[in-house]
Amino acid sequence: QVQLVESGGGLVQAGDSLRLSCAASTRTFSRYVMGWFRRAPGKEREFVASISWSGYTYYTDSVKGRFTISRDNAKNTVYLQMNSLKPEDTAVYYCAADPEGARLRLGSGNYWGQGTQVTVSS
Repeated sequence: QVQLVESGGGLVQAGDSLRLSCAASTRTFSRYVMGWFRRAPGKEREFVASISWSGYTYYTDSVKGRFTISRDNAKNTVYLQMNSLKPEDTAVYYCAADPEGARLRLGSGNYWGQGTQVTVSS
């Protein structure tokens, strides 16, 4: 079992930055691909970014150049640095973990956090 706890959400203005954190309770953190998803009001959950144990990253097109995913394997933590935030980034952001990157990016990851709200005002 892996427990994931997100933090760092909040209310910001368009153009501001936020950094989300996700702490994982596992001794084998480095074995997991970690990812971020989001669910905007009235929309389906969507993939945002993922990072492998070695640091290989994927991003959805809408956040490329603005968001950066990173991980600290010593701290069992994954981060999502979000810059130049837009109102359309408003969503609940979820952290996910899975040994397989493809499965995680499809939204079928084994482990999920409870989510943290990000609200971007115009």
